[in-house]
Amino acid sequence: MNVFLRELRANWKALFWWSFGMVLMIYAGMAKYTAYVDSGQDITAMMNQIPSTLRAALGFGDLDVMKASGFYGMLYLYVLLMVTIHAALLGATIVAKEERDRTSEFLMTRPASRARILTGKLLAAAVNVVVLNLVCLGLSVAVVAQYAHGEDLTSDILLLMGAMLLVQFVFLFLGSAIAAVWKRPKAAASAATTVMLTTYVLSIVVDVNKNLDFLRYLTPFKWFQAAPIMRDQAYQPVYVALAAVVAVACIVATYVGYGKRDLYI
Repeated sequence: MNVFLRELRANWKALFWWSFGMVLMIYAGMAKYTAYVDSGQDITAMMNQIPSTLRAALGFGDLDVMKASGFYGMLYLYVLLMVTIHAALLGATIVAKEERDRTSEFLMTRPASRARILTGKLLAAAVNVVVLNLVCLGLSVAVVAQYAHGEDLTSDILLLMGAMLLVQFVFLFLGSAIAAVWKRPKAAASAATTVMLTTYVLSIVVDVNKNLDFLRYLTPFKWFQAAPIMRDQAYQPVYVALAAVVAVACIVATYVGYGKRDLYI
């Protein structure tokens, strides 16, 4: 039995619909930029009338939304939010679904160790995450190029998608760790999503209250923001290292928790 291929087959429909949803989101988002520009309105002036706290919460920040690069940087936050929901849900469900559905005997009676089974599951989940990221990358390059008006945004988009992949992996393995350790398999997906959304809300709180800036290290949504990445054309090494440490720690927790737990049959 090849768990990796089995999980790929089991998740391809969900991956298709998630990809389709991201296509609609990116295309519709950039279409709004064209509508604003063609209307002759000064979007920057409109945005400046919005309180700074609300602008931060909505993802505007210091981006120049009159440019395609700035508008895409704003849209990136919402793209990131959607793909991390996908990653957290996938990480949790791919580990806990047999227990949740009371079909664990399908795997446990096969001549394969738990570690081997889990490895196949995590590799399949990682492939799903990478494919969704590549869909967003290809579509972003193609769509944004139509509205760039001479701006070369390919390098910006590549950097943003690379950062997004790191955050996706963080939440993928966070979801799998929660599912492996959590004693209620049916609640693993909701618990993983709750943790993910909590970190998103925390990132907004940090933007609104600068006195809480030290909390940025607790939320991956603050590690790879569009504005500094597009400005500096680089990631901050401390956040790359932090993402790697969190992902590895979650992988270890997943294997340890999955190996020790009593699976419901």
